[in-house]
Amino acid sequence: MPIWPTAQLPNIVPIGIASRDGYNVELYTSTTHTGTHVDAPYHFVENGKTVDRIELNTLVSEGYCLKLKPKSTEITKEEISSKWKNEYDGKTILINTGWSKKRSFTKEFLYEFPGLSMEAASFLLEKKVKVIGIDTLGIEPYSHLDFPVHKLLFKNDVVVIEDLNNLEELAEGKKYLIVALPLRIKGASGSMARVIALDVF
Repeated sequence: MPIWPTAQLPNIVPIGIASRDGYNVELYTSTTHTGTHVDAPYHFVENGKTVDRIELNTLVSEGYCLKLKPKSTEITKEEISSKWKNEYDGKTILINTGWSKKRSFTKEFLYEFPGLSMEAASFLLEKKVKVIGIDTLGIEPYSHLDFPVHKLLFKNDVVVIEDLNNLEELAEGKKYLIVALPLRIKGASGSMARVIALDVF
């Protein structure tokens, strides 16, 4: 499973087999930031909120999907603002770049994915967005090795969802109920999550 390039790969090993043991069970090891996952502010802010302390009304909230075609690895403020509508203010925003369709162990997928520029992140903060999701391995380009976008968002108590999938199935501009529930791991910087968009409006 392709994940952040420097992270330990997930490992799933059958340790109980029904034909032998009468039951099936697996041993699973991975980082807490594997696959689709929620980043809590504590990921980069020493005294930031941990994943178990994120309010449910933040993780279960109204949201919209923006479909972008970034011209470079940096998603610009203009690319987001050109699609912005007033009803998006304060809502969860999921960014569909189409990157999940490239999923593989390639240099392109692992290192060349698009992410938010500082100006784009600042624009979303101005719009009072509290949850930002993206279909790439990181909320900012891999080249930002000092993680300025993460730090800016987390200092403002924004929750990030990374490595989303199937965003192409959502309609741009349509309101959904976004449910992003991580494992409630005490004191953790993040956790894997099953994220769904419910068409209930």
